[in-house]
Amino acid sequence: MAPPISDAVVVDVLRRVDRLTAPLVRRLGRPPELPQAERDRWWADRVTGVAAGVSAVPRLAGKLADLLPLQNTVGSAVQALVVGGVASEYGVEDEAERVALLAQVLLDRELPPERVRPLLARAPGAYADEVLGDRDDRGVARTVWRVARLLGRIDDTLDARPKGRLYHRALSNLPVVGTIGGYAAEREGLRRAAAETAALLAADTRSARAGGRPADPAQ
Repeated sequence: MAPPISDAVVVDVLRRVDRLTAPLVRRLGRPPELPQAERDRWWADRVTGVAAGVSAVPRLAGKLADLLPLQNTVGSAVQALVVGGVASEYGVEDEAERVALLAQVLLDRELPPERVRPLLARAPGAYADEVLGDRDDRGVARTVWRVARLLGRIDDTLDARPKGRLYHRALSNLPVVGTIGGYAAEREGLRRAAAETAALLAADTRSARAGGRPADPAQ
């Protein structure tokens, strides 16, 4: 049995995922006039409607896709994009907080920001930027595939990511027509990722408000 993937490796991968997807999140930014109540839904529907097609492509291979790291890594890469989009709606800019959010939603792994922050500095043996090349904004597909390559380092942890409905996943095991089931499953998984992200951030906001203290008048 392979040893568990360390927090240091997870943080190293996810911080690079965040840095790769952030420019694309800004480019895909939802219409500014959209009401606040509809913004999370925009990331859950409008963007995922496009991105789920990319993440469902490996299902052309049917059951074979489950024997390769392709399905999990590509699907997780698109979900990372959606997590980043929803986080942007809540003004989450701190890198440690964003990495912690990715770990919670994609890996179901508790990595609080205070534990992430000391691990953000590159450690000896960390994944070199040269492996992926320079960052750029060349579109959804290119970014997704580059992020998928990066997530391949922690593929064993990606089974915890949000999934679609069971019957869609069963259909996705069939060759060729599995694309239909794969698309539906990935789209639902992306919606769940967006909803979970929004719920976590809303809970954090409520907790911060409840625990907030009035400013010290002597300061």
